[in-house]
Amino acid sequence: MGVTDCMESKDKIVLATILRAGLPFHNGFLNYFDRAENAFVSAYRKYKEKGDSFDVLIEYMASPDIEGKTLIIVDPMLATGSSMELGYRALLNNGVPKKIHVASVIASRQAIDYVAEKFPEDKTTIWTAAIDPAINHHSYIVPGLGDAGDLAFGEKL
Repeated sequence: MGVTDCMESKDKIVLATILRAGLPFHNGFLNYFDRAENAFVSAYRKYKEKGDSFDVLIEYMASPDIEGKTLIIVDPMLATGSSMELGYRALLNNGVPKKIHVASVIASRQAIDYVAEKFPEDKTTIWTAAIDPAINHHSYIVPGLGDAGDLAFGEKL
């Protein structure tokens, strides 16, 4: 065992999570950004009668001041990008970040394009491990992972 130098960000970081699916991902990021402040946004799909169309609703947000800080928003899957955008817009009530990083495990091509269009181009970076080519008529990523929230915490009540 030895001693080594490591890099540490001089920026103040706020780690934001889209609830509920993002919680396990958030915890993993805290292992590396252990001095980050935390923010949480509840975003979910509210399906309309008959059909596959839905609205994304935000019911809860808790966040420190993000003015001039580096904002890392984590959500394991970006299907359409609309939850990510609405979560980001809710966070803007607490300031304007200096940099934005959007992190997901899997994203659809549509979501990547949507986030690139809706977020400030000059200060946004998207991190994802895989980009799947399409979403289906339910707006789920194909092949994707299924509903990450339900897989992590059980069915919605």
